[in-house]
Amino acid sequence: MPHVLLVEDETSIADTLIYALETEHFRVTHCSTAGAALDVLQNDPPEFAVLDVGLPDMSGFDLCMEIRKHSSLPVLFLTARDSEIDRILGLELGGDDYVTKPFSPREVVARVRAIMRRSSAAVTSDHGADRDKPATAPAGKLVHDSDAMMIYCHGGQLNLTAHEYKLLVALMSQPGRIFSREQLLNKAWEDPGSAMDRTVDAHIKSLRAKLRALTPNGDDPIETRRGLGYTLAPDSI
Repeated sequence: MPHVLLVEDETSIADTLIYALETEHFRVTHCSTAGAALDVLQNDPPEFAVLDVGLPDMSGFDLCMEIRKHSSLPVLFLTARDSEIDRILGLELGGDDYVTKPFSPREVVARVRAIMRRSSAAVTSDHGADRDKPATAPAGKLVHDSDAMMIYCHGGQLNLTAHEYKLLVALMSQPGRIFSREQLLNKAWEDPGSAMDRTVDAHIKSLRAKLRALTPNGDDPIETRRGLGYTLAPDSI
């Protein structure tokens, strides 16, 4: 049974979501605070996290930032705020999706399933990251292990979300080619119509930070072509 961490301080909402998820054969651990959730993440790592943005001790956004320091665990935000700024912020912090209240519990379960399906092969959580990692990391600037669905940068494994992985694979497929935001949406999202151009920008920003962390001198192999899109420097492969 896939393990889902639900962090929600409103009891009525939590009870409804727990019932919906357990009915669909998920194992659910419920926490009402971010502090309790951090304990679960350390001691009983889940395969998915559903985070309420408005928590009593810290925001769901802050909790996601803590998660992203160590893990590419898929994250779905729950919030009463429906502004584009909040959506973009959630995506920039590494969230995979965003649902506004009120919502249908069935919709939340469907989104959890869809994200897990997309992420299962590409995302490695902390408790499974080393299991599939080869004994010797491949040499090279950027190396794609398509069988394990992992990408290495200068010998270090990139800890990518599913969307970041698909975006980088697309750019690596044709170094030097300029991909428009629309083309990247079509390659990295199952339902491109549900995302926005800014969604690509947010994920590219996060992807660049992870690449720079493993690149000598902090070089950025992804180039922005203003008004056109993004390209991967030809000498990056």
